[in-house]
Amino acid sequence: MQNSPYSAFAALLASSGQPVSPAELHGLLLGRSCAGAGFDAEPWLADASELLGGAPQDNVRQALIGLQEMVKAELTGEDMTVVLLLPADDVPLAERAAALGQWCQGFLGGFGLVAGDAALSSEAMEVLQDLAAIAQVQSALDESEDGESDYMEVMEYLRVAPLLLYAECARPQAPAPKPSLH
Repeated sequence: MQNSPYSAFAALLASSGQPVSPAELHGLLLGRSCAGAGFDAEPWLADASELLGGAPQDNVRQALIGLQEMVKAELTGEDMTVVLLLPADDVPLAERAAALGQWCQGFLGGFGLVAGDAALSSEAMEVLQDLAAIAQVQSALDESEDGESDYMEVMEYLRVAPLLLYAECARPQAPAPKPSLH
């Protein structure tokens, strides 16, 4: 098994006694960012501390700040792609599917934390319902070609779904033109 960013982050969290999945943390960060939380480090670290059950050690704190920089670059960059922090492809499908569910739960938690009961478009509501459904089906994927294919399809969807929510909830809107006085 190669040393993926996911396994490196998982080892870092485990070494500091944090029983939290990197997928759930990444989901939380992306969810709150897509809901409009902005990219200031302190509020993110406060939300992460809540999930972690206390203030993170310095090395975890630095990793969390790095993760936020990565998410900021993905959401505000030109190529508009999101890289999910999930186990590598050589990890058994059941573990990857569980991490996918944790990612969705984290995303929904982070999004709800910031968006509250803000009015959302029907498309945005549909994306959130999809994420809630994906969070539940983690054990339905079996070790087979079909299971692998389903997993890849869901991952592709999760790479674009957050962008729709970010565009709707967090992207700065251009100011409305001032009405002319003619």
